[in-house]
Amino acid sequence: MASDDGLVLLSVDDAVATLTLNRPEAMNAMNAALADQLRIGIERIENDPDIRVGIITGNGRAFCAGADLKERASGGDSGRGWHDVAGFIQRHPDAGWTAKPIIAAINGFALAGGLELALRCDILVASTDAQFGLPEIKHGFFAGGGGPPRLPRAIPRALAMEMILTGEPIDAATALRAGLVSRVVLPDQLLPTVRAIAERIASYNPIAVRATREVAYASDDMSLPQALRLGGALRWIVGQSDAAKTGAQAWVGRKS
Repeated sequence: MASDDGLVLLSVDDAVATLTLNRPEAMNAMNAALADQLRIGIERIENDPDIRVGIITGNGRAFCAGADLKERASGGDSGRGWHDVAGFIQRHPDAGWTAKPIIAAINGFALAGGLELALRCDILVASTDAQFGLPEIKHGFFAGGGGPPRLPRAIPRALAMEMILTGEPIDAATALRAGLVSRVVLPDQLLPTVRAIAERIASYNPIAVRATREVAYASDDMSLPQALRLGGALRWIVGQSDAAKTGAQAWVGRKS
């Protein structure tokens, strides 16, 4: 199914949902209405049992350029909108942002809140024209969507601190070398590449996917022995699922 009206477009194909930020004339800057529709879209992905993986991307030249400063300056609702979405982005700070994997397909600019939005996704794939930055400090603002604590955890600290304190962006090639993104592809290959990754993940046992993500996120704040114990407990739970038993039988069949 697809929804073609509004500031966030939703399309669902098989078990993969794509949310497209749709304010291209404003570089998909976040105002109150877009923030609310993004929240609704994420909740749809979370609550629909037929959706296993989500994709977030932007329409036009940008993934997302952050809060709509023009609307804020004119007394509009952008400030409230970004405050709302910043809180939403930062929910479950020590776990996965959602219960299901989310992939960011980053086209063009991912700045300020746009980068903070991408940082909450499980996998980041960028087009060759992508740029990443936290320019808030240049304008006297604080990056309030989680950028300052998250960026040094995602890339080498030296580069993260330069980005945070100067507000200068990095290009896609630098982001790839730093490990911020897993792949960089030509713009016309961005969505097909991300779609292929999403479809592969969606084809796996969803219980195994969820348990694996849980251990990966939880281990950030655990000792290795604690993480291994959690993994052992979840391995037993996953092993009891019908999908795991079917997969084991198929594997034995291939080996024999």
